[in-house]
Amino acid sequence: MTSGVKIAIGVTVVFLAAAAVRVGLIYKANHADDRATAAQGNDSSPNVKVDPDDNVFLKKQHPDTIADEKALIGQTVWISAGGQLYYYKDAGKHVDYAHPVGLLLQNQPMLIKEVFEQAAPKTGNAVFRIAAGQRQVLLGFTMPGSADPKAVYATPVGNFDNGYNLYNDDILFYDDPHKLYDYWGTQTWANIDKHQPTVGMTERQVMMCVGQVQTPHGGTYGNRSITYDNSGHPLTIDFENNKAVKVTQGE
Repeated sequence: MTSGVKIAIGVTVVFLAAAAVRVGLIYKANHADDRATAAQGNDSSPNVKVDPDDNVFLKKQHPDTIADEKALIGQTVWISAGGQLYYYKDAGKHVDYAHPVGLLLQNQPMLIKEVFEQAAPKTGNAVFRIAAGQRQVLLGFTMPGSADPKAVYATPVGNFDNGYNLYNDDILFYDDPHKLYDYWGTQTWANIDKHQPTVGMTERQVMMCVGQVQTPHGGTYGNRSITYDNSGHPLTIDFENNKAVKVTQGE
């Protein structure tokens, strides 16, 4: 065998040996990562908690036309933007913006009857949550379970301003929140339905009682003090570990 061939074979052997060592190191490193990942996956530390509320699926419809709004006729929806929407008597697809009936409370069920558009004032209660635009888009509805379940009211859910801006997904539940959060229990829901926040409720449960209009006072979620507008009847609630520990009337 010539010396040249010997040298070539020797270089090849060294190369293959080095490659084998490298493959072995890569295999070891990859499997070390796998073991670390598996160890993390098996970590049952009591400090790691998952809030079941975060796993609740809230349906979205992404409406952008009047036809999308009219598709709600005959359906029941629920208010998720409690304390933010004024509602009015519906006098045949027309409302008197100067005389609202009141604010829609959190979780209020609404059976949709009709959809219409009307020019709205540029200031005042009419534009508290929904801008006037060139005209507002309103849903006509009845209130199942109310003192007068046949009375028809209307509230704005969007506007037309060189195009439709429709906010259903931000202000409505398409499914009954009692079913979405049924694991909260009957007593918690009894207090929510009476709009009475109590010690022991979470931030989300309190919001479901009194609406979303709130002013946090420092701290982090679940560990802070919050003043809720509560449709003009302020409440200040202190939270620790995402449980209400004190409920105070006023700001």
